[in-house]
Amino acid sequence: MSESAKSEARTSSATILLTAVALAAFAGNSLIARVALREGSIDAVGFTALRILGGAGFLWLLIALPKGGRLPRGSCDWRPAVMLFAYAITFSLAYLELTAGTGALILFGAVQITMIGVGLVTGERFRPRQLAGALVAVGGLVYLTLPGVAAPPLRGAILMAASGVAWGVYSLLGRNVSNAAAATTANFMLAAPLALVSGAAMLPSLELSSSGVWWAILSGAITSGLGYIVWYLALPGLGSLRAGVSQLTVPVIAALGGAALLAEPVTVRLALSAVATLGGVALAVAGRSGSRR
Repeated sequence: MSESAKSEARTSSATILLTAVALAAFAGNSLIARVALREGSIDAVGFTALRILGGAGFLWLLIALPKGGRLPRGSCDWRPAVMLFAYAITFSLAYLELTAGTGALILFGAVQITMIGVGLVTGERFRPRQLAGALVAVGGLVYLTLPGVAAPPLRGAILMAASGVAWGVYSLLGRNVSNAAAATTANFMLAAPLALVSGAAMLPSLELSSSGVWWAILSGAITSGLGYIVWYLALPGLGSLRAGVSQLTVPVIAALGGAALLAEPVTVRLALSAVATLGGVALAVAGRSGSRR
């Protein structure tokens, strides 16, 4: 094997590992939100505000403080910060009205349309094997969620679709960042004022318990803050198409995590869906990105 082939193999393996860690973090966010919001230990706006503020504080201590409290020049961009806040607040609000299955279909459908649509417009193309994997993964997710889906509340559906579009744009903006840690820290810090304003606006109706506060901070610092750094590191090796498809695994990972950690039932449908979705994503993500026009 030539040195270039060995280097490419190492890069591909690193991308797969980073992607797996990031997707596990995304699923962790879903589990934490499910516990915190559905148990009523915190309201959606308070959860979002503390999630972003917790992430900003933790990343500043971890990334910026050792370098004198300043981030590298050029790492601050308002666009991903606004998308980060838009994703987080609409996700939390929608989660109050939608079932897990309906929410997963709408959220990740919107992410797919956004990221794959932009990828196709800019010239990326699926190879036949990757297209087959994407179709298998979509089928597995639909098999898991569609039978339990009823007509969703219009407000919740719109909010979740907006959340998916915002997350897709946030991911696309992170494809070419030179310093993932600094960029993610800056995104959270720039989103913090928006979180403060939203929390202050809803101050009379905020519901904050100690457990809800800790869940929100955990989500912001670990599964969001560190998870998004890892995601930004993985994005350059994925491309828009594969980055979009890979996120189809998140509802399955979250469902398996719910079974393992929250004593939710493991069904034959869940097992078959997991095999189809994870196998399809592995097929779509393996190898190089599709060719350009």
